[in-house]
Amino acid sequence: MTYTVTPIGYVRSCFKEKFAIPRQPLLAPAAQAYIELLPPYDHIDAIAGLERISHIWVIFLFHKTLEKKPRLKVRPPRLGGNKSIGVFASRATHRPNGIGQSAVRLDRTEVGRLWVSGVDLLDGTPVLDIKPYVPYADSVPMAHNEIADSPPDLIAVSWQPKALQQAKQHAQRLQQPLIELIEQCLAQDPRPAYQQPTPKRTYGVRFYDVQVRWRYLTLMHIEVLEISLK
Repeated sequence: MTYTVTPIGYVRSCFKEKFAIPRQPLLAPAAQAYIELLPPYDHIDAIAGLERISHIWVIFLFHKTLEKKPRLKVRPPRLGGNKSIGVFASRATHRPNGIGQSAVRLDRTEVGRLWVSGVDLLDGTPVLDIKPYVPYADSVPMAHNEIADSPPDLIAVSWQPKALQQAKQHAQRLQQPLIELIEQCLAQDPRPAYQQPTPKRTYGVRFYDVQVRWRYLTLMHIEVLEISLK
């Protein structure tokens, strides 16, 4: 038997490409987005009560990684990208039905639009459902996960003076915490886990409408080089 699902809305996010998106939600609090709800859910009745809730579960579709052939094993970044485990033991983007879930902060609501932060969602992501986060049920104090038992170590992020000034100017123009967003995302080491950084190589990614360029000074130190309009 097959089932059909229809998006209830789409994410409009600061992340314009998959590279450098945090690998888990809430790791970059400055990462902001809104969920644009589609009819009939763009009605005040659909969001009644959400003003009393601080966090929500967003059920979504990994629309850029959908595959026809199912994967039984994946190579998660937490294991260096070189060791395979069963797909159900990981939160890799390659899912049997392409379905993901993220717990994000709900900052404010308006008819047809939910403003959220701490997102790990690509711009244009189809949203399948939204549910309230329930602390007493969704948080399990005694739970453990030996594969990912603690947050990843953060990398130091420094700025060239020109790049920092550029970031301040664009942050003011965008009215967004651009500097915090860049630091929070780069500190989590956006490169593929199996790839060793090349000191002379310049990396780049797009946040909002700006291109961010950086390099690795060491394995644990990133330097931001330039912020420019895409």
